[in-house]
Amino acid sequence: MRHPPRSALLLACALGAASLVPVTGTAASAAAPACSVEYSVTGQWDTGFQAAVKVTNNGAATDSWSLSFAFADGQKVTQGWSAKWSQSGTSVTAANESWNGSLATGASVSAGFIGTWSGANTVPTAFKLNGTTCNTDGTDPTDPTDPTDPGDGTAPALKVSGNKLVDASGAPRRILGVNRSGAEFMCVQGYGIFDGPVDDAAIKAIADWKSNAVRIPLNEECWLGLDNIKPEYGGANYRSAIKDLVTKVKAHGMTPILEMHWSHGQYTGNSAGCSDVHATCQKPMPDAQYGPSFWSSVASAYKDDPAVAFDLFNEPYPDRATSSLGDAWACWKDGGTCPGIGYEVAGMQDLVDAVRTAGASNLILAGGLAYSNDLGQWLQHKPDDPAGNLAAAWHVYNFNTCATESCWDSTLAPVAAQVPLVAGEIGENTCSHGFIDRVMKWFDDRRLSYLGWTWNTWDCSTGPSLISSYDGTPTAYGTGLRDHLRALNG
Repeated sequence: MRHPPRSALLLACALGAASLVPVTGTAASAAAPACSVEYSVTGQWDTGFQAAVKVTNNGAATDSWSLSFAFADGQKVTQGWSAKWSQSGTSVTAANESWNGSLATGASVSAGFIGTWSGANTVPTAFKLNGTTCNTDGTDPTDPTDPTDPGDGTAPALKVSGNKLVDASGAPRRILGVNRSGAEFMCVQGYGIFDGPVDDAAIKAIADWKSNAVRIPLNEECWLGLDNIKPEYGGANYRSAIKDLVTKVKAHGMTPILEMHWSHGQYTGNSAGCSDVHATCQKPMPDAQYGPSFWSSVASAYKDDPAVAFDLFNEPYPDRATSSLGDAWACWKDGGTCPGIGYEVAGMQDLVDAVRTAGASNLILAGGLAYSNDLGQWLQHKPDDPAGNLAAAWHVYNFNTCATESCWDSTLAPVAAQVPLVAGEIGENTCSHGFIDRVMKWFDDRRLSYLGWTWNTWDCSTGPSLISSYDGTPTAYGTGLRDHLRALNG
């Protein structure tokens, strides 16, 4: 989808995106830890709590410190003292103030905060001081944000076999699920990382629809931590939050699909979404300046985790920048200097090369022209993939050009006969499901894959919204997808 809700709408939404955990008790200590943390709830009431944290440094002296931990139940830090407190999703960070940064060997520092909670208030069990695991001997083999962690082992490692997706045993698999929008726009607009909760309960609600995949749109500049992004929402903090979400998705047996949505590069031509050089809207193609670096970094992070799939670029539209369809497809494949686009483009071949050069053999999806709605020349311009693990991506909404069975028969069926076809976004802006019912039937008849846009609680008038609550309560439109997935996978 081209246009998630604008920033005015997001300001209100952003406040619900963080999570914290009220605790009664103290975290246990292990023998000879590099650092130790005592965390206790000093007061708790109906919807709020107060917590105290004491950190002891048993390692080398340091002039600055940063404590990080994660909450499990949707709690949220609202204010704090004796540290600079910040939160992104489930991840909480407390960094030293200017007056308490020095921490000698054996020295301790204390801080505290007030937070909100609902339902449960579980104590955090894992703490890191300047990246070093506390309350243990320093090893951390079960770090929940490790991208190689297989979760509970139920998320399959997907790969291409002919025109099908199969798991490690060779059994055919379909990708059927939802998109979870937010990480592509919240960070660049300065409000956070996610739009709404991404704690375990929120991800379980997606799985309860019998989804087996979640597509996660990303922002190029936020992942890379460029200087126009607030540090608390970009770079390492952003990547850590994404890893945490990936782990939760996998733990519920679902395939995470990481996708480059918004990217760098100034475009002011036909159908421009913004005039900004920064990644604040959908651009016609990825940029050569940062696009390959983005995918090299993502691929390096997940190359040992074949359960994670990569979607190279959300909705290319170089065809809007030039009247020549041949030039548009050449731009799509090979990038470089493209007609009508003022920045150097990274083509799909450049992005495939970046992923494979990083050592990742993960499944790759590549969408075509016209906001991924046109696959007419996809096969002729298919990028070379040395891993042989490339599938076609396609998007369709009721207002798109290719939104009829006759178009699908003529343009999609030939592609699906040769490579796996995944409809990465399906939706309709009427808040009903008559159109997606037709899409799902066509794809079901051919055993193909699709994901609904989007698992966010937006007003249907701003775009297709599957839910009215993050507990999984569907809109009228979402009811169509939910009931269909449950009938297929129940």
